[in-house]
Amino acid sequence: MELTVVMPCLNEAETVEVCVRKALACMEEHGIEGEVLIADNGSTDGSQQLARDAGARVVHVDAKGYGNALMGGIRAARGKFIIMGDADDSYDFTGLLPFVEQLREGADLVMGNRFKGGIAPGAMPPLHRYLGNPVLSFVGRLFFPSAIGDFHCGLRGFRRDSILRLGLQTGGMEFASEMVVKSTLQGLDVREVPTTLAPDGRSRPPHLRSWRDGWRHLRFLLLYSPKWLFFIPGLVLMAVGLVAGTALTFGPVRIADLAFDVDTLVGASAMVVIGFQASLFALFTKVYAAEEGFLPESPRIRKLIGIITLEKGLILGGLLALAGVIGLIMSLAHWQLRSFGELDPRESLRLVVPSATALIMSFQTIFASLFISILGIRRSRETPVDYAAKAAEEAAEAVSREDSKTH
Repeated sequence: MELTVVMPCLNEAETVEVCVRKALACMEEHGIEGEVLIADNGSTDGSQQLARDAGARVVHVDAKGYGNALMGGIRAARGKFIIMGDADDSYDFTGLLPFVEQLREGADLVMGNRFKGGIAPGAMPPLHRYLGNPVLSFVGRLFFPSAIGDFHCGLRGFRRDSILRLGLQTGGMEFASEMVVKSTLQGLDVREVPTTLAPDGRSRPPHLRSWRDGWRHLRFLLLYSPKWLFFIPGLVLMAVGLVAGTALTFGPVRIADLAFDVDTLVGASAMVVIGFQASLFALFTKVYAAEEGFLPESPRIRKLIGIITLEKGLILGGLLALAGVIGLIMSLAHWQLRSFGELDPRESLRLVVPSATALIMSFQTIFASLFISILGIRRSRETPVDYAAKAAEEAAEAVSREDSKTH
């Protein structure tokens, strides 16, 4: 079978029948061998029977949520290609041919773009049309090397085997972003075709919750991009802190009518420490995510780990600690010159703060080196089945050797 049209369904009695009939009519018109599959998520309004009567196959998905319903439908699909779309009659199931044509040409994922195809009046709330979708799609393109203009279009087609290999895990609305992000990171052939969006045919409010689901999409994009979540903010903090701290170590700095002194030096020190820690977290996340298969392994990160060995990390941490200790000794000498009496904070803190910062970063470096070494330990990916198969092969080889000796 070439195509399965998968529609997640939760109480869509008003519209599911017309969606099924449109999809079947489109396949019949263009000679596409296919089926319509309804992934029912616990409807209580008779949607299941209406879908069957219209010619669809219905599977029940117990796990609640948009993503869970779709994954249940994708696993149950019989088609080589899958086109997914909501069962609310907002997407045009008579216009499936452009998706199928792109899939036949070798695309792994074909996204619909509602902004290029046309959004009918009242089909998308202004908050979604002018803020939510454009902003989240921009963030997606910024964080990941993707040219997709409409990250959250619910009408999309894909090769079943390609998407199953991605190991999609999210169960909610963020499933839409996960599919695009993981497809992009894995280097799949992702394309885009214009599609339309019409007002849905339901009399009840949609399942989508604007702020909650928008946040879930944004959270997912951030969590899958350690570079933007940790590294870039950390690098900015470190750079600002180092520049300000270096300038203030040698004395007060005046800019117009503003005077910056040791209190700002303390803040600059905090920025350096926080920024350094955030950068380390980016490295931790990249290594862990690659080892566990959440993100593809980065050759640059693997090369960096090869360069920054445990021994080099310990040496660097030791040098920072030495610098911190030397600075503290100098501060004690400065205190001795004052006969261990009261000190002027504007003088003493210029020695103490950089020294304490160096000591803190030395321990961060040492602990980070140890932790990265632990994360970098290559674990066996063999399963019990693999071990059993290997044992069987070894036994067969042993029997073969015995037979050859006998003969």
